[in-house]
Amino acid sequence: MEELFAFINKISPIKLDTFNELQKCFKPLQLTKGDYFVREGEYAQQIGFLRKGVVRAFFINEEGKEYTKQFFVGYSIIGAYTSLLTKQPNKIGQQALGDCEILTADFREIEKLYERFHDLERLGRKIAEFYFLEKEEKEIEMALLDADKRYLLMKEKFPSLELTIPQYQIASYLGITPTQLSRIRRKFKES
Repeated sequence: MEELFAFINKISPIKLDTFNELQKCFKPLQLTKGDYFVREGEYAQQIGFLRKGVVRAFFINEEGKEYTKQFFVGYSIIGAYTSLLTKQPNKIGQQALGDCEILTADFREIEKLYERFHDLERLGRKIAEFYFLEKEEKEIEMALLDADKRYLLMKEKFPSLELTIPQYQIASYLGITPTQLSRIRRKFKES
């Protein structure tokens, strides 16, 4: 739990009393490669603190093509936030790409604590703001940057990801085909 406390305090400091109540909500969860934290179509109930491992958020269109929206690497907050807030079925699955260690909590239990602990409510807002900014940044990158630049940014943000996950998932995240990704990788190896 020390990792969670340190992670939280980097985002928005909370009091020790607040954290003592918050940590009561969390339980450990192990996922193995291919396991889902939350599936498409489910009603999300849990939020998680990813301690170790990689989780990808993705969806599949009507033609069966996968789109990787995001990668989460430890330490990260994971969960189907839209489903949690709207109480509607989740549209974006979150799947472990290897063995993962997660601390999970019932989102409604955390929301109940917001009434008593305003520093926790502020933390929730800061996390939401962070993910909003990250989403906007990715949208801008996809619209304004060419595939080479998006690839370099991905390598900077997730330095060891290419060594651990399939190429098609990286290509999907970048909005290109696996063949295009192979060409880009070859080009940067040769230079």
